[in-house]
Amino acid sequence: MATAFNRRSTERSTVSAPSDGLDADPEPADGEDAGVATASTDILARQIRSGLNELERPADGLLLSGLSAGLDIGFGPLFMATVLALTAGVYDEATRTLLVSNAYALGFVFVVLGRSELFTEHTTLAVLPVLDRRASLSSLLRLWGLVYAGNLVGATIFAVAMWWLAPAYGIADAGVLVELARPLLDHGAFATFMGALLAGWLMGLLSWLVAAADGTLARLAVVWLIAAAIGLAHLPHSIAGTVEVLAGVLVAHVEPFVFLRFLAVSTLGNAVGGVVFVALLKYGHVVRGGE
Repeated sequence: MATAFNRRSTERSTVSAPSDGLDADPEPADGEDAGVATASTDILARQIRSGLNELERPADGLLLSGLSAGLDIGFGPLFMATVLALTAGVYDEATRTLLVSNAYALGFVFVVLGRSELFTEHTTLAVLPVLDRRASLSSLLRLWGLVYAGNLVGATIFAVAMWWLAPAYGIADAGVLVELARPLLDHGAFATFMGALLAGWLMGLLSWLVAAADGTLARLAVVWLIAAAIGLAHLPHSIAGTVEVLAGVLVAHVEPFVFLRFLAVSTLGNAVGGVVFVALLKYGHVVRGGE
């Protein structure tokens, strides 16, 4: 599959070229299906070029961008805690859940539209050049490691700050922070893994659909809808969940193992969901559809 897509796109596009390399098929098919096929190959070409750009970035740039994303995504859990505190005893549980899930989406809006590096996006985006044989596995692991490390440092800093600031500033008390973390800790390892797999799947779709969207408003809608869906279902996201769980663990004085288990299982589930259910399947159906 990799060689098929390479033959059609490598010679007509470079990393810095505009995303028109797959739009010039000599004999396009008639009808609506042709437009769909062209759009899907163009999205894949864009994603591969973007992935190559990220894989070639300097290490310090990736770390700083990952740090920025880890910090920015923390605003989602902070606003979630604020909503929980403000609506306690005011709205019913269903209404509060909807409001909290929309607050959760804000952190992802800041990160994705701000173009900083988030680990769960790159489990999909950066694997595509490897599948297309334009990048090595070692370069992919380098990218993931740097971005993941930066994300974790940023999320940890934000979690510690929220643990202190939220009660001190009157945003939310300790009980709210525990309430925020509980849905992510109430499941066993297998259930957490499966929920994280779904979250990684959705984040992979987010990356794919953002590449397909035209204009900032369309991208905003995609990010908001998918991130709110993750928050609504309490699906574990390894980086945003670090802020939620770590703040709650610090408040409740729970053993660090609880947080570390969540982090390990959710990270694995996110990676598997993004790679298998988006990168492999999307790449496969686009390349085979073009043969």
